[in-house]
Amino acid sequence: MLGGHAAARAARGGAGLSDLLLKDGAWTQVTPENAGWRHLSFGVRRGSFSAATGEAEIALVPLAGRCRVEANGESWELGGRASVFEGMPWALYLPRDTAYRVEELEPLELAVCGARCERRREPVLVEPDAVEIEVRGAGNATRQINHILKPEFPAERLLVVEVFTPGGNWSSYPPHKHDEDRPPGEVVLEETYYYRTAHPEAFALQRLYSPRHGLDLTMTVAHRDLLLVPFGYHTTCAAHGYDLYYLNTLAGDRRSMAAADDPAFAWVRPAWEHLEKDPRVPLVTL
Repeated sequence: MLGGHAAARAARGGAGLSDLLLKDGAWTQVTPENAGWRHLSFGVRRGSFSAATGEAEIALVPLAGRCRVEANGESWELGGRASVFEGMPWALYLPRDTAYRVEELEPLELAVCGARCERRREPVLVEPDAVEIEVRGAGNATRQINHILKPEFPAERLLVVEVFTPGGNWSSYPPHKHDEDRPPGEVVLEETYYYRTAHPEAFALQRLYSPRHGLDLTMTVAHRDLLLVPFGYHTTCAAHGYDLYYLNTLAGDRRSMAAADDPAFAWVRPAWEHLEKDPRVPLVTL
């Protein structure tokens, strides 16, 4: 487990690099309790296992391999990509208060994304051809967004997207935040970034900053690192020559992904109208 209450310390102005960036091998699972926030949980499991959703709705997203999931007398098979860079995602949404069993059919790495909720809904299998691909930005800020659990999805709080950023490109750009309740332009969302690279030496740069909270961190992130984003503007840049993947899990009280750009960089979006999109994107398709 990660140590301490990172988001709570951050809110008091005492956050440091080790509180928010969890390096590969130094964490096993994020929960609302050990992150110090209200809703969001995240972990990665390997092989077969049994578990229960408890008070959270969850999305099971195979990062590699294939599995069978059994719950409430139903069974689903999902997955099949050898890595996140070799196929579109599958996902299985399971409601709260559900016991389930995952059986590994091919060597399996499975992201377990969760959010505390009140209502119990129905399971939903998300197949690759149902995942919307969005090519966002332009020039060297072009990236691919795969919308797995969108705001329109029949969940209470959980939102899940995966993002592919070609080497040398910027992503989550312009820097944006979602830490104030000002709908429809911005809502409060807890968020995690889980990074994957295709090569062990690859890295990216991640900035997380909040003038309001006196926070400004610029971090080197690598394969299987995890970033907690309790508040603040954030943006990412992939190292030249190395494509970057990250899985975003978000949760809040409003079913929205509305975010506010840093006003200093607001001019960037109109500038994209005059730029071509990076022809490398989309990086992954059906």
